[in-house]
Amino acid sequence: MGKELFGTDGIRGVAGEYPLDPATIFAFGVALARDVTTREAEPEILIGPEVLIGMDTRESGQWIAELVAGGLASHGVRVRHAGVITTPGVAWLTRTGPFQAGVMISASHNPYRDNGIKVFGHSGFKLPDAEEHEIEQEIFQVARAAASPSSRAITADEALGREYLESLLSTVSVGFDGMRLVVDCGHGASYRLAPELFRRLGATVTTLCAEPSGRNINLNCGALHLETLREGVLANGADFGVAFDGDADRAIFVARSGKIVDGDGVLLASARAMKASGQLAGDTVVSTVMANLGLERALDRERIRMVRTAVGDKYVLEEMLRLGASLGGEQSGHVIYREYATTGDGMLTALRVFEIARQSGVGLDELTADLAIYPQRLVNVRVREKKGLTEVPVIAQEIRRVEEAFGPAGRVVVRFSGTEPLARVMVEGPDLERVESFSASIAEAIQREMGE
Repeated sequence: MGKELFGTDGIRGVAGEYPLDPATIFAFGVALARDVTTREAEPEILIGPEVLIGMDTRESGQWIAELVAGGLASHGVRVRHAGVITTPGVAWLTRTGPFQAGVMISASHNPYRDNGIKVFGHSGFKLPDAEEHEIEQEIFQVARAAASPSSRAITADEALGREYLESLLSTVSVGFDGMRLVVDCGHGASYRLAPELFRRLGATVTTLCAEPSGRNINLNCGALHLETLREGVLANGADFGVAFDGDADRAIFVARSGKIVDGDGVLLASARAMKASGQLAGDTVVSTVMANLGLERALDRERIRMVRTAVGDKYVLEEMLRLGASLGGEQSGHVIYREYATTGDGMLTALRVFEIARQSGVGLDELTADLAIYPQRLVNVRVREKKGLTEVPVIAQEIRRVEEAFGPAGRVVVRFSGTEPLARVMVEGPDLERVESFSASIAEAIQREMGE
C-alpha cells in the first residue's frame, strides 16, 4: 500500500510549497477531522473530539498550525495548542489527555525552511501506515473539491508544557546535585524545557543555542553538529554534554573526555543497567540496520539479544511491541524506553543516562569503554527519483562486489531516506580505508545512474 504524502516520519517538505502549501495543509486538517469523528471515541473521552497541536521553533510553525486548526474546526473538532513543545511532549499529552489525536508541526533535524506534520493517535503512538493511507486519500478528496483554505487563530496554553515537564521529573529516582552539564538545545523545541528540567534536579547547567529566531533551528548546532557542545564540555570541565535536535526526540551525548556517545552507546549502557535491575524484558534490545556491529557484539557478551529493523523509530517501536521489548532505539539518538514513553524522547533519554551514571558512580567514558566501534561510513547521494536501487544492474553489481569482498566481517546498507530525496549508503567493516573506498564506489554508481 503506497503512500504519496506520508514518509517515515509524517509529511515533510519546504514550508509554503506542496505538500506544505496552504491548500494541502488545510485539507490535512479536514481529513484528520473526518478521521477522528468517524472512529469510535475512547471511553475516557466524554465530550466531542479534540485534537492537540504542538510545534517547534520554525517561523512557519504558527501559520501551519492555524491552517490545520482551520481544517479541524470546519468539521467541529476542537483544538488545544501547546505552542512550542517537543514531539515526545505532544505524544505524552495526547496519550494522557482528552485528545483523539495529537499533531506535531516539525521537520526535526532539517533546516528552518522545511517543516512537517506528524500525527499521534490517542494511544500516543504514531499512526499505522494503513491509517495514514486513509487520511492521505481524504486529503486528495478534499483537495479535489478545491475548498478555500481558512485558518483558525489559536493561542498557546503553556500549562501543557509544564504538565509534560512534571511527568519527566516524576520518572527520576535520584537527584543530580553537583552534576555539571552542558546542554545544546539546537535553538529548537527544548530550549526552555531542557535547562529547567536539569536545574530542577540539582544540576549546574550551561546552556548553548537556546535563543530561537525562527530561522536558526539546527543551524550549526544540536544533535547533528556536536563541535560546539564538545568544546563547551571540555572548556567547562563538565561531567556530560547533551545535544537535542529540533523537536528533541533524539539526544546525542559528549562524555567528560570529549568522546561522542550516540544512540549505540546509550543502548549499551541502558541495556546493561536494565538487565541488572530486571527491567530488560526478554533480555532483548531492538535497533536498526544502522546500528554498529560493535554494539551487537558488546550486547552479545552480556547475553543480550539484538534485533534489527528498518530505519525509523516507528519501525523500532513496532518490533518492540511485537516482541514485548522494553528498550529500543537508533544510532541517531532516538531511544525508546517503553516503561515511560511511546516514542523516542531526547530529554527522557538524558534523564535515564544521567541517572545510570549517578547510580553507578561512573561517567559515559567508563559506561561505554568496551564498545568497540567498527569504522562506519555514511554517504548521502541526492537522487532525481526513488526507484529500486537493486533493480539498477550497475548499482546492484557494485553492492554485490562489496558484500563479497567483505564477507561476514562487514556490512552494506543502501536505502532511500524517508524524508528527503537522498540515497543513503552505509558501509561498515574492520578496516577504515576499505570502508571509505567501498562506500565511495557504491555512491559513485548511484550518482551515475540516478543522481541529480
